[in-house]
Formats: sequence, structure tokens, C-alpha cells
Amino acid sequence: MTTPEPTPTLSFGGKPRIYPMRLYGDPILRRKAKPLQPSDTLHVPGYEPQTVRQVADTMLETMFEERGVGLAAPQIGLPVRMFVAVEYEDDEEEKEGQEKPLRSRVLREYVMLNPVIKVLDKKKDKSYQEGCLSIPGIYEEGVPRARRVSVSYTDLDGQARTLDAEDYLARVFQHETDHLDGKLFLDHLPAEITDEHRRDLLKIQQASKNFLHHLTTWEKQRQHTRENL
Repeated sequence: MTTPEPTPTLSFGGKPRIYPMRLYGDPILRRKAKPLQPSDTLHVPGYEPQTVRQVADTMLETMFEERGVGLAAPQIGLPVRMFVAVEYEDDEEEKEGQEKPLRSRVLREYVMLNPVIKVLDKKKDKSYQEGCLSIPGIYEEGVPRARRVSVSYTDLDGQARTLDAEDYLARVFQHETDHLDGKLFLDHLPAEITDEHRRDLLKIQQASKNFLHHLTTWEKQRQHTRENL
């Protein structure tokens, strides 16, 4: 398995085209995120403050770059209750890895602030394979998810909305909402399955440590520069 690692060319500052991904082992992935308002100013570590809409747009670009179907704010270093997700023309579960630009296949984009999920069908579905952009290269079937859910959320214009979803889209919404509560899809599986991936998870954890070290070094250098202006 090839695990992405921070490189010396990783640049911080300004307004990014895409965000670096926070990886398994990063403490922020285990924190419960806080509610936010559409009018808030957000500060993704390593970059200039941005509006919620700007962050959401960049999260979508990051998700497309990583060839995903959803991305939660903690995965880019923001402990706030927001995620983005998309529906594609084809089943993205089967199409990830193709080189065709994903934007050309988007049916609908979702940006959800402060989502609350209500289960509409308590029967659990374990048939889909799940993965996670913060745990690259690891995929497992058997994650139990409700077949049908209703999601109440606030949109970017501050409007309260409710959306019903089923099957794969319902799974995506549940997966992303888990991120806002500090949970990962592996948490829903028996410990022995996680143990099977121990070696790869250790590699991802090391990549996470490398990234956080790089970010901390940059922040210290920026602070030193400011103090000497």
C-alpha cells in the first residue's frame, strides 16, 4: 500500500486550491466537532481565515481531487460540524480510481452544517464496502448502517432543511456525520479486522505525525517572523 506522506514542497499560507488531508492518528479525528453558523469565519490550520462558503468550496475541490464521495471538516483540521458530499451519475463505489474528472459526473452536491440524522429504517445494511480519505488504501465490507435516514441541517444560506436518503447516499451521510462525533468506520467493525490492517495503519499514523510536525514547524516560523517585523 502506498501511503501519502507530506513532502518538503507542501506549502502553507494564503488560500489553498485544496486542503491537505488529516490522516488516521491525528487527534482531531477523535474530537467531537462544535456547531457553527454560516456567517462564521473559519481558520483551517496553515491557511488564511475564510468564510464558511469558501471553506466548503475548497472542501469540495479537495474531495474531487482525492476521488471521494464525502469529506467532513475534521478531515481538513476544522473541529466544526460541517461536511460536503456528492451524488455521481454512476456508482462511485465502483468507479473510484478512474482518471475521468469527477465533476463531470456530479448529479448533486451537498453542504450540510450541523446535520442531525434520524433513522427511518432500523434495519441495518452491511452490503456496501466502505473506505475513508483519512485512512487511505483500507476498505472493508460489513459496516452496519441504517438503510434509510432523514437529515436535518442548515445550508450555506442559513436555511433549515431536511433531506431523506436511502441506500448508498444514506451510508455516505452516516459516515460523514460519524466524523463530526470523532468516529471512524473501522470503529463499527470487530477488533480483529482492525488488527488485520495494523501494519498499514501504523504507516498512516507515521504519515500523520510527519504532517503535523511539518505544520507545527511552519506555524512556529510564521510566529517568529511576525515577532521580528
